[in-house]
Order: sequence, then C-alpha cells, then structure tokens
Amino acid sequence: MTKRSQIRKDYILNKRVIITPRRAARPKDFKEQNAAETTDNKNCPFCPPNIDKRLIKDKIKSSGSKSWDIMSIKNKYPAVSRKNKKAYGIQEVVIETPRHIKSLSSLSLEQTRKLLYMYKKRTVEIAKNKNIEYILCFKNEGFKAGTSLTHSHSQIFATKIIPENLKKEIQIIQKHKLEKGVCPYCDIIKNEIKSKRKVFEDSYIASFTPYASEFHYEIWLFPKRHVDNITLLKDVELKSLARGLKFILGKIKKLNLSFNFFLHNVVPSKDQHFYIKIQPRDSIWAGLELGSGLIINSVSPEQAAKFYRSKE
Repeated sequence: MTKRSQIRKDYILNKRVIITPRRAARPKDFKEQNAAETTDNKNCPFCPPNIDKRLIKDKIKSSGSKSWDIMSIKNKYPAVSRKNKKAYGIQEVVIETPRHIKSLSSLSLEQTRKLLYMYKKRTVEIAKNKNIEYILCFKNEGFKAGTSLTHSHSQIFATKIIPENLKKEIQIIQKHKLEKGVCPYCDIIKNEIKSKRKVFEDSYIASFTPYASEFHYEIWLFPKRHVDNITLLKDVELKSLARGLKFILGKIKKLNLSFNFFLHNVVPSKDQHFYIKIQPRDSIWAGLELGSGLIINSVSPEQAAKFYRSKE
C-alpha cells in the first residue's frame, strides 16, 4: 500500500480529502476520551422510572410483553419545535433500551433491528407533516461525538430546511440519472464491492469504506436495492442492515472510538439512495480543515477496510 499522500474527490460533491498514511505515525499527546462510564441510573432521565410520560411518542414492545424495548420521546430541550414559527421543526429522542447501558454495540441483533424499525416508524409519522421537508435520524456515542448522557440513545431531527449539501447532491444525482439512466450510488456500490475498500455484502446490503473518507475508519452501509429512504425497506432488508450495523459498531468498540452515524431523508425527493454513514471520531478537524475546507485523513480507506475485514 502506498505511503505517499493522495488528494481524492468525493463521489458526488466537489469536496476533496487528502489521504496521508504516513501522518498516522506522527507523535500525539492526546488520546481518546470517552464519556465517563457510569452505572448510576437513579437520576437518568432515560431509565424507565424517570421517564416523563407526557413526552412519550411511540413504543416498540416484545410480543406478549407489557414492557417496552425501544421508546421515542419528545426532546425536552429542542432547538426547533412546532410551536415556534421562526425555528419550526420536530425533535425526538429514541431510547434504545430500558437498560442503563452506554454502548449501542452491547444490544442484541434483534434490539438493533427494532431500533432501525423505530426510525422507520417515526419517519413515516413525521413525514405526514406537510411543513417538514428534511428528517435526520442520528446517533452520537462517546465524548468526541458529542454525547451528553450515557444511557444509550439516538435522536430524530426534522425541519422544513433542506441542508445545502444535500440539495447539491440531489441536483447532481438527478443530472447523472438523466444522462446515464441510473442512480450514481447504484454504480458506486457495484464498483466498490469489487475494490479493496469492500468490507462485506450479502443478498440485501453492501458495506465499504468510501474512497475519499473524511474520518478515520469511516464506513458506509447501503441496501443494494434502490430505495430513497428507510420507510421503503422490507423487513428482511432491515434485519440484514441491523446485522451489518451491529458488526461495524462491534469493530469500532474494539478501537475504543467515539462515533456518529446518520440516516438522511429529504422528504420531497425520490432521487436519493438510502444509506447509513458511520463516522468514528478518532481525529479532530483543526486549523487546516476549518480554514481551507480540505480534510486530512491519515488512515486510508483501504487500511480501514482491511481492519474491518480482519478476524480480530
């Protein structure tokens, strides 16, 4: 594998990343600092005895059980709300388990599938609101990822504002489809599962480290079938996606890294190809990245894919 730096362009957007494998060996004084481990659930707002019942939006239960496995509640401290015309939107917190545990990787495959199903359920419901044009399901886990509470949870943010980078991406996708008659991401998937960046695939999903990865060990998880959002996934695809997500998060756990993941949905558009973007937070964007917009990544996607494929 080459040790020389390379400037790589994003698949779709006009963004550049400098892959610099040699910089991974440079001295560092700082190490990963995750949120404090805790087993104290007396005051945890996401543990069952402490949940404000007025905030509950939805639950997923086990068959024949009265207790819940996944719960979605209103965000108690929202940045946007339906009552605010100047900052209109919806924010919810998805409590991923009634147990007071820190890491999503600790959940069973079935619980992970239920989490994805909750994203699907809430997206269906929120999209009924005609004032909502963008829905983001996302997770922050660990200190560098921005987590504030250790009880395993994720969030849903919905607004009428479509992010500019997604507008540009959709425009480019539409142009590509008009010129070539196919979704560019469908082509990207076919090419990447033949490359050194492939991590795994089955009949329903494919996973690879992106060519111009912005973060160390960044990895994407796609359904092979072209669907533009999570609400269109079949149960068998959701289960396969959950299996892939659980595998990836288990590998990131071994690296002891914080991470974020995202599921975008631009409601009016049917030209997206749904996927989960998972970005471990080993590196911190500093002066060069913030000043120039150029990203430096010292772990090549080929090296990251090799780690994910390993049996360690």
